[in-house]
Amino acid sequence: MAAVGALAILTVTLAACGGSEEPAGPPPAAAPMSSAPAAASNGVTTNDDVFGPACGQLPQGDAPGSLDNMGPQPVASAAATNPLLSTLVSAVTAVPGLADTLNSQQAITVFAPYNGAFDQVKTTMGDQAFNGLLSDQQQLNAILSYHVVPKRYDAAGLVEANKLTELAGGDVTIGGTADAPTVTDGKGNTATVLCGNIPTSNATVFVIDKVLMPAG
Repeated sequence: MAAVGALAILTVTLAACGGSEEPAGPPPAAAPMSSAPAAASNGVTTNDDVFGPACGQLPQGDAPGSLDNMGPQPVASAAATNPLLSTLVSAVTAVPGLADTLNSQQAITVFAPYNGAFDQVKTTMGDQAFNGLLSDQQQLNAILSYHVVPKRYDAAGLVEANKLTELAGGDVTIGGTADAPTVTDGKGNTATVLCGNIPTSNATVFVIDKVLMPAG
């Protein structure tokens, strides 16, 4: 109950302050790698299926953080090498056991806020409150778990499903198209996909431009 109360305070704070701050913009656009493919029944994707304006910022070849490097790894280990996700990785590692839990899951979908999404939350909350959030393991675990779907989807499958229940409980709504899906959280905030259909050994990853918040 204490974690729920803390999360409610956070979401109210964000809702109250959000209108006064200019959101951090997404990474500079790079040429899309490809359009999203037709839905796959099991949600598993390949490098050829990856799409989005920020995908070109990933390392190339077999360098750490490249598609070839991330693909064989479980999701938390893969994210740890992705330069777009360093703040998310810091948040995950602040919760003991969470990285191992994510790595041990089978067939999941992860909405991964890029670094600028956390910068936006930090600007809204202020440094002290943001650092307090990062040090509150229960509250942080609840927020991060709201970004994990216990079923594997590709972009077309997300759009077809329309509404998804997160690992932490609470729903998100998928809009847009398979080429440009959107994710709307419980507070009504809509995130866009910066790089989607990223394959890892146990998850399909969608890098998004906002931190998702449950309804309450």
